[in-house]
Amino acid sequence: MANRKSPFFDTATTLGKIVAFLGVSALCGVLAAGLLLPMAAVGGATATAGGDMLDQLPAELKEEPLSVPSRVLDQDGKILATFYAENRVPVTLDEISQNMQDAIISIEDERFYEHSGVDARGLTRALVNNATSDSTQGASTITQQYVNNVLINAQYLNNERTTISGTKSVADKLREMKLSVAVEKEMTKDEILEGYLNIVLFSGRVYGVEAASRYFFNKTAADLNIPESALLAGMVQSPNGYNPVNNPEGATDRRNTVLAAMLGNEVITQQEFDEAVEAPLPQEVNPLESGCISADYGNYFCDYVQRTVQTSEAFGPDLESRQRLLDRGGLQITTTLDSTLQQEAEREAQENAPYTVFESDSGTEGELGASLVTVEPGTGNVKAMAQNTNYDVREGEGNTTLNFNVDKPMGGGNGFQAGSTMKPFTFLSWIEAGNSMTDTLDARINEYPTYTQFQGSCAQGGTIPLRVEGDGWTVRNAIADMNKPMRADYGLYWSINTATVAAAYAQDLCAITDVLDSVGIQNAGTGEEINPLNPSFVLGSEEVSPLMMAAAYATLADDGNYCEPRVISEVTDTRGNSYQVPPVNCQKVADTQQVAELNNTLKAIASERIAQDMPFQVAGKTGTNNWSSSTWFIGSTTGLTTASWVGNFRNQISLEGQQIGGVTYDDVWGSIIAGPMWANYMSSVAGNYATDEFTEYDGPDSDPRTEGGREGGETITVNRPGPQPYYDPDTVVSTED
Repeated sequence: MANRKSPFFDTATTLGKIVAFLGVSALCGVLAAGLLLPMAAVGGATATAGGDMLDQLPAELKEEPLSVPSRVLDQDGKILATFYAENRVPVTLDEISQNMQDAIISIEDERFYEHSGVDARGLTRALVNNATSDSTQGASTITQQYVNNVLINAQYLNNERTTISGTKSVADKLREMKLSVAVEKEMTKDEILEGYLNIVLFSGRVYGVEAASRYFFNKTAADLNIPESALLAGMVQSPNGYNPVNNPEGATDRRNTVLAAMLGNEVITQQEFDEAVEAPLPQEVNPLESGCISADYGNYFCDYVQRTVQTSEAFGPDLESRQRLLDRGGLQITTTLDSTLQQEAEREAQENAPYTVFESDSGTEGELGASLVTVEPGTGNVKAMAQNTNYDVREGEGNTTLNFNVDKPMGGGNGFQAGSTMKPFTFLSWIEAGNSMTDTLDARINEYPTYTQFQGSCAQGGTIPLRVEGDGWTVRNAIADMNKPMRADYGLYWSINTATVAAAYAQDLCAITDVLDSVGIQNAGTGEEINPLNPSFVLGSEEVSPLMMAAAYATLADDGNYCEPRVISEVTDTRGNSYQVPPVNCQKVADTQQVAELNNTLKAIASERIAQDMPFQVAGKTGTNNWSSSTWFIGSTTGLTTASWVGNFRNQISLEGQQIGGVTYDDVWGSIIAGPMWANYMSSVAGNYATDEFTEYDGPDSDPRTEGGREGGETITVNRPGPQPYYDPDTVVSTED
């Protein structure tokens, strides 16, 4: 829209065009001093002082970028959430209706197109009024208001004293005047008007005419009509006082005052005035929520993104500066989120395991949580992060900002016991030690006396004594009649605890924790590495997070390449700056063929128990914790790895006998609770990514589901010494599996 020439330029008279700033320095000093201090004398001495003060003030307005909302985007550029301290949508002047331009000039600065930054007539009028009456008039031009807002914006961004109305000194006001004249020499009137309409406050945290138009009228500033424009223009004087929702009577009077000014300045006709004063006020507003609660989906993922920014030095030296940048810096944060996967994950979590409050026989309450988190093998990109609760800080059923998917420092809790999902890494270490999944373990042993010595090269003396209370560690199996010799792959397939502990006892516990370290597995609550001094970690006694485990299993899906999870792919701001974000960071941590040998068993587990009907290869492992209060399935295609978790997240109350998604579970296993949720979700989305076959193992193997030796060969028995008692008076720790 081309700007028509303002009628003010043709009709208004003026005391003289202010073009030479130094020539009117003294006058401005006198008028400003008199305006701010009406009882002061305004003689020649004051004029001289005013001129001297002006000469010492800077004449260059150093603009900081406008405080603009930051946006979190998915991988395709869709907006997930907006963060702001000031809700502002910058637009050009041709995107603002002429009605709005006329309204703001009529009420705020009718000689805008005539003066050169400071209106001498307005200053004189205000000076006389303030000296001779009890009322107070202002005389700031639109240019001065623009300068003042630019200064305030810069002060906010630089954490300086804010010189808002009512707190300005004489020097502040003189500086504003001098800068206004300087600005008029550097900018056109249209540029100043555009800047002003983009920076000024309209209501609450709504800044700029575009955001205000959307907030009050749900339309763009280009479409504002006469009464709407007059309403907004009137609000500039008192954004909260003239809010039409909170004070409709005051807003109406102020709007009509603006309309009268527009009529008097001949930018509207009498008929337009008569119609406009009868126009209704807006009854409702259209707020733009700030933060992750504003997201239509992906709220917990958004929370993780926010915490990633808050903890990264790339966005500032401390938390306060990073949050200020997020709220004011106009960041465009492109994430790794696949919205298709995210929305499907949320639907499956809420339908398969809806939030429920449980009560135990003792009266203790528990709450059912569920999560699905997906990582892309080969990149570490997090594609989905969902759970069955509402992201909300307010009290209410199912409301929580606790992110089940992640570690405590990033908004999660202390994590959940990994259960049998930890076992594959004991067997990967077993293979790396030179053993085979076709080797036979003595799974008959289920009693490990107190202070039995495990091998531990990282421990003093090279051994790790088993420190437990009572008579020792009794290892129990969930399946009857499994205390017998068996192949390693058979033991892992059926998740036999005595086989896993036998494999751990036959090797170096520190080598196993080295494997866990290499794939990013640590304690979710403390961030500490898994401690080999408590051998029960091999059965999943440690508490981990779903995201951590998804990334670890993605290593197995990508031939032994571990990639750190990442959620941000690019960050830019309104000035075109780019910020450093974590790149794809992958490293080879396991041999391809050794992983392929392990995957033979994991493929059998997934295809037989979880994904019988899937048309592509999958590999994974189920898990259940000590108290049957948490169930897992973590599984992969070559293109996606997803951790599925369902359990109580407040107290360790068993899911046995509880109703989940309309089904009562007398038995609780990962394969019948978390597993089906994984299968429903992955059946819908896995085809969007690679579903190639996993790397084939080229060594001797066997069918993990069956007993006996490998086909074409004899059973290989690995002989290891049985547990030996070793007495040590140290404090004991729990080793429940």
